Amino acid sequence: MDGKLDRAMAVLAASGGNELIKTLHSRGAFKLSDGLLTLRKPFYAPTWFDTLKAKTQVKLAALGITLHCQNQVATLQSNIASPIAGIKNVLVVASGKGGVGKSTVSVNLALALAVKGAKVGILDADIYGPSMPLMLGQSEAKPESHDGKTMLPIKAHGVVANSIGFLVDKNDATVWRGPMASKALAQILRETQWGELDYLVVDMPPGTGDIQLTMAQQVPVTSALIVTTPQNVALADATKGINMFTKVNVPVLGLVENMSMHVCSQCGHEEAIFDQGGGVTLAHAHNSECLAQLPLHRQYREDTDAGTPTVIKSPDSPLSQAYLELAEKVAIKLYQDCALGVQTISVVSVD
Repeated sequence: MDGKLDRAMAVLAASGGNELIKTLHSRGAFKLSDGLLTLRKPFYAPTWFDTLKAKTQVKLAALGITLHCQNQVATLQSNIASPIAGIKNVLVVASGKGGVGKSTVSVNLALALAVKGAKVGILDADIYGPSMPLMLGQSEAKPESHDGKTMLPIKAHGVVANSIGFLVDKNDATVWRGPMASKALAQILRETQWGELDYLVVDMPPGTGDIQLTMAQQVPVTSALIVTTPQNVALADATKGINMFTKVNVPVLGLVENMSMHVCSQCGHEEAIFDQGGGVTLAHAHNSECLAQLPLHRQYREDTDAGTPTVIKSPDSPLSQAYLELAEKVAIKLYQDCALGVQTISVVSVD
């Protein structure tokens, strides 16, 4: 049986996913029984699996093997902070400066992960300038509480979310010193009944101050995703963000170069308004990876302003496809880069 499994692994590795197949195999994700090779897939990446199956099914059939998949997202190791009940993985989306489209990336990435099949929550960690209520089309929503101690998150577009923006009047300014803002964020995070989540995506405020340190030191962060634009002023601040996470022992998953290319909505002409390739260069300088180069397009802005982000509004468009591809890359790379944590028993969905 082991020899047959080894031959099957060789076929899968030869399909182009050698390192990932090795990681999955070493962590016991494959099981062969009576000609059925089951992959207990620890991340939601259906396009990746469909491609793998299409490339290998003829050769596997020659071995008398059929490839099958079960989904069970893995809980990955995080920093030393105590875990949050029900949440397997916490991904913070950060930037060194404002104005790079980080919130747009956060919400569309979270929704793309949900479209791929994952259970996803969004935490809006920007206490001073929360944007998730508007972007999710829930500006008037208020969390309910059944026990007077905890609150239920707001449901929108297949994800759950919470934000200081749901708790205060939308026109009020949050005038708090750093420690108070940090305490408020910790309360929102810990006192929300998130339910069972594969991923909690955290939309961080810009900078490297109290909020960032609170998240890094008091929250079980699995990894950080850095958003930048290609020009030098954004790259300089993104570098500070990378260095901050490194100092507090939070692994950086990779970078997203947003507004990489402006696409004219009328003629489709592309122009590099904010320079070219800066995110790729920065990623290489830090031995990391640029996971996506996303265009600057008015539809992203229009859709989030209307409360229906592009991944939901136009799921089949090229603009949405960019985020769906990013979602699979993020899910896979999280699994590859991070060691397994303590696994929990959960219901397994079958492809």
